[in-house]
Amino acid sequence: MSRIWIACLLMFSGAGAHAACDTGLAERMHAKLHPDRTLDHERAVCQPWRGVKDRSIVVLPLPLPSSVSGFKRYDLDVLVVQLADNGNSERAAIVSRLYEPDALREYDVRIQAIKVDTTRYVLAEDVRAFGLRIARQSVSQANPYANETLSLYVPQGPKLAKVIDGLEMVLERGEWGDSCTGSFETVRGSLAVARASGKGYADLQLRQSRSESLSSAQGGQCITDERPATFATQTFRYDGSAYRAAKGSTPD
Repeated sequence: MSRIWIACLLMFSGAGAHAACDTGLAERMHAKLHPDRTLDHERAVCQPWRGVKDRSIVVLPLPLPSSVSGFKRYDLDVLVVQLADNGNSERAAIVSRLYEPDALREYDVRIQAIKVDTTRYVLAEDVRAFGLRIARQSVSQANPYANETLSLYVPQGPKLAKVIDGLEMVLERGEWGDSCTGSFETVRGSLAVARASGKGYADLQLRQSRSESLSSAQGGQCITDERPATFATQTFRYDGSAYRAAKGSTPD
């Protein structure tokens, strides 16, 4: 596996769909809630909540001042917004909200994108969650690294409850000594609603696959050894405030 191939893999994995706020909804919410704060327009998100009529999810990344060059910090304001029947974003109303101070940090690993995950996370009757995925990527060629984390939010009246915080769903990392010798690891995860439940919300199951490759110079050639993939399943149970790993369900 060459470094060029790995760089392409990382670029591809981090370039998932990003909901551009071309409707001006994020800017209107920003002007309403934070007129004295800067908005990171590149990472701001607004996307219709698929399957939930006339509601959109808006994420406002608000940079914080930093005295360290290259070190960035962000507050996040996460909103569920009700649109007018005619779709006029100027008449949009905030239904649920969670303000998260100092929620994101960026230094050696850059925040590539904030993406909405509108998978049908139906946790109970009339209780549906949505996800935010944060994609990150390093710029190092000797130690390539990228990951994507998932957080789940549940509207509870005017508030949003964060029931899962930063669950790692994608991991890609490697280490290289020269143009050939090195190793690379890939982890992929998927989260699904299970039938069992605790404290009123359904359990969640994280299924993960892990693969690894080792490259080395042999007889004047660069040989890559692909190791067999391994698989693991982990159950998360709601404890009344958030999801925790269920007892005895740690990954293999």
